[in-house]
Amino acid sequence: MDALSRRTLLAAGAATAATLAAGCGSNTAGGGQAAGAATPADSSTPTLTAIPAPPAPKPQVVLIGDGSTSDTGTQPHQPIPDRLKPGERPPQFVVFSWDGAGELDNGLFGRFRRLAQEHNASMTFFLSGLYLLPESKKDLYLPPQHKVGASDIGYLSDRHIRDTLENLHAAWLEGHEIGTHFNGHFCGDTGVGKWSPEEWDSEIQQAMDFVTNWRTNTGFTDLPALPFDYRKELIGSRTPCLEGRRNLLPTAVKRGWRYDSSGNGSQVWPQKIQGGALWDLPLQSIPFPGHTFQVLSMDYNIMYNQCGPNTKADPALHPGFQSQARDAYLMGFDRTYTTNRAPYIIGNHFEEWNGGIYMNAVEEVLKSIAGKPGVRLVSFRQLVDWLDAQDPAVLRKLRSLAPGQSPAGGWKNFLGTPAAAPVPSPAAPAIAAAG
Repeated sequence: MDALSRRTLLAAGAATAATLAAGCGSNTAGGGQAAGAATPADSSTPTLTAIPAPPAPKPQVVLIGDGSTSDTGTQPHQPIPDRLKPGERPPQFVVFSWDGAGELDNGLFGRFRRLAQEHNASMTFFLSGLYLLPESKKDLYLPPQHKVGASDIGYLSDRHIRDTLENLHAAWLEGHEIGTHFNGHFCGDTGVGKWSPEEWDSEIQQAMDFVTNWRTNTGFTDLPALPFDYRKELIGSRTPCLEGRRNLLPTAVKRGWRYDSSGNGSQVWPQKIQGGALWDLPLQSIPFPGHTFQVLSMDYNIMYNQCGPNTKADPALHPGFQSQARDAYLMGFDRTYTTNRAPYIIGNHFEEWNGGIYMNAVEEVLKSIAGKPGVRLVSFRQLVDWLDAQDPAVLRKLRSLAPGQSPAGGWKNFLGTPAAAPVPSPAAPAIAAAG
């Protein structure tokens, strides 16, 4: 069984380099000589050759530490946050996020990077730090409340570590976000739910160290440095099994993170928690076709409600399961797209549970909603950038809308132009008192 399958679960623009087009012209005595045109050999005017444009400058790369990571400047393909205008309908944000984010023989990391490129989408990849640590070096991992090197998701082979590094490198340059899913993925009675803030801090630091020291730990010398400074890139996470966030959050605040996506929420507009320091961006309860109850917007939770923890159910059931998963995601999308426009958050794993049907369902959903008017397929970083750019009063009003609730009187009325301040009348001319 591969490392990813051993997990324990419970539940635009690119920076454009300027080029200089250089050309020279001459004026002959008779006039009319075109720039760069040939001149007679006996002409007193020298022949001029057009100067080619210099190559586009490449961003300066500053290696960090042992050269595992680097600072290459501003990340490409990041939209500039725009502020809602009075009466404007909000965009429909959709975040496709991935827990673990390791590349195996199934090629799922590359598959969804290509899909994102085809549909102008950005995503968030929550990397498990152990996916960059060879098993031969597992003694470097000191998991809280577990023996040295312990892990419930195992370790990747050296080849798969290489493949993961190559995908992380390309993903960031394509505009995706690299978050963290921590390391050993411990759940349940002996899991992360029992960790103290200090133990969370240790787990975070180790996850960062595995990313920033992969070159030393692996011995790979033929791969380029990751093109980001992980100390700046890492601004949010999702905990294993959505557990332990109570003690994680204070630690996240101290580290300057900007959001958390470990909660179990509903389709409403986000709010800040921890004294306004963190955006709460939980997975969401969405309609579950054929049932009166709802399901969490994550592949594992849909699977669990179909066949329990059995990842290899009867193949005869797969087509129905895939359709049900796809329709659940689409019903969740339609409910918010046609009503309150709350950001829609979907969680996934690079897994082929039940023959890969959940990956197929997610792909169908992305293709179905991409390009719809007002839809923006973004990373969590891009979402919080946009939220932070909004008028807090407007966000408070948006948060007043319940799941599936449309704004009364439409968006123009609900977020309409504020009442203009009265224009003072010109002062009346003074009238002299009669004598």
